[in-house]
Amino acid sequence: MLSRLMSSSIRSLDRECNCTVRLLDDSEYTCTIQRDAKGQYLFDLICHHLNLLEKDYFGIRYVDPDKQRHWLEFTKSIAKQMKSQPPFTMCLRVKFYPPDPAALKEEITRYLVFLQVKRDLYHGRLLCKTSDAALLAAYILQAEIGDYDPGKHPEGYSSKFQFFPKHSEKLERRIAEIHKTELIGQTPETSELNFLQKAQMLETYGVDPHPCKDVSGNPAFLAFTPFGFTVLQGNRRVHFLKWEEVTKLKFEAKTFHIYANQKEDKKIILTYFAPTPEACKHLWKCGVENQAFYKLEKSSQVRTVSSSNLFFKGSRFRYSGKVAKEVMEQSAKIKRDPPEIHRLLGKALGVLPLFPALPGGSSNSGSGPGLRQDAHSTPVRSVSHGDSFMPSRSQSMDGSEASTPSDSVLPTPVAEHGMEMPLARHLNGAPCSIDEEESEAGTSKEGQATEFGHSRREQRMVKSRPATSSEVEELNKFILSVLRLFLVTIGLLFALLLLLIMLTESDLDIAFLRDIRKTPEFQQFHFEYFCPLRRWFACKLRWMGGFLVSEAK
Repeated sequence: MLSRLMSSSIRSLDRECNCTVRLLDDSEYTCTIQRDAKGQYLFDLICHHLNLLEKDYFGIRYVDPDKQRHWLEFTKSIAKQMKSQPPFTMCLRVKFYPPDPAALKEEITRYLVFLQVKRDLYHGRLLCKTSDAALLAAYILQAEIGDYDPGKHPEGYSSKFQFFPKHSEKLERRIAEIHKTELIGQTPETSELNFLQKAQMLETYGVDPHPCKDVSGNPAFLAFTPFGFTVLQGNRRVHFLKWEEVTKLKFEAKTFHIYANQKEDKKIILTYFAPTPEACKHLWKCGVENQAFYKLEKSSQVRTVSSSNLFFKGSRFRYSGKVAKEVMEQSAKIKRDPPEIHRLLGKALGVLPLFPALPGGSSNSGSGPGLRQDAHSTPVRSVSHGDSFMPSRSQSMDGSEASTPSDSVLPTPVAEHGMEMPLARHLNGAPCSIDEEESEAGTSKEGQATEFGHSRREQRMVKSRPATSSEVEELNKFILSVLRLFLVTIGLLFALLLLLIMLTESDLDIAFLRDIRKTPEFQQFHFEYFCPLRRWFACKLRWMGGFLVSEAK
């Protein structure tokens, strides 16, 4: 009896696993889930923890062992999607940016979107001019510490906060000037709303860039926004297609195609190449979901989408959530007292803001208690190019060159004169900084420092590595496609043979049919096989007919 109880408890433990989700304020939510639990169960737990009702704008993101990012599919098992052993580590992020943040019904939703857009600004995904950057940072400062107080805020207080990947002393002074003079009296709620309304007018609002190359081999970033599909090269938007114009999204291996109809029935096809097949599939799925969410009127209009043609089945995917119009209609029906919001307000300079200045920051910056100290921390240096900002690199602990959280995928802000900026590096199709990769992958900081410190060495050894799971999957897909084509060919030949037999056995008087009927082979087939088979079918039909008549009587 005791052994049976112990074995059943062990089996129960095997069916459970721990899961940690990093929230938008960098706090963590840990829970225990069943191994067969679906993504929707975990997402509902998080939304209940946050007291969030307008939850359709959000999603859960994770990174697989190959450092490829994914959105957790709510209709599938969590354990089957993760491709790794528990405990699982994921992140809550905004998946669909609201087209008009001011139209959100609840303050808690707006605050979470504010945290996401602030994160985009910090990691270099939200491009803006220097004048806009100063205003956005001032809004963040007002929301974090409130009105300017000379007794609490000494000279250079704005340098204690890290708003961008890189910034200059001149911008810090401009941020402090706006905060001191123009934002007095604004509550955190008002400052956050003003921040979102300003960010919403920028071209890169809602951009989650996917690194690719165009047909000429030039680096580019593809992204999906609430308003359409966009292509960025450097700090310029080179293509923009409204969702109404996009007709089809397709991918084959590493190749991604966008089909669109523009004005005057002008059809265009854009082709780009992703770093890996897995990155291309992730790009395609993101595009399918964004197009369905923002373009369709009802979720009942959502259809299953295939990535390839008739004979090669490829990948099939179907968006399973609500569309933007339905989300807005459902939000309008919410009637409850506004939930309490626990903001991270920096009431004094020593208090940790959401994104604090890293140790050894720009001039006048200091390391207050609680500031992050890790292997990827890097000084924030002032630059000498006016108000433009250049991505930089730091040295890892072993002296080799390594990416840092300040190496943004896209530099921000952009100088007023539109100076071209170099693009920073990215990780295997995952266009976020290492700081975010680290939090999503759930690996130790020490292991990350070693891994990224030897990134160049790994690139040199990539040819000697065994095939990855994605390569094996692509090979399996190719073999299945070949088998499928073979079976379809055999089926067509069999159908043609049956058609030929029916024609030759019919009474059609056609020259080539007469010639076939006169051949010895046809005569042998007719008398030895076809006639006995026909008599057998006729006998069976008569027997069934007699049986039905007797049953009717």
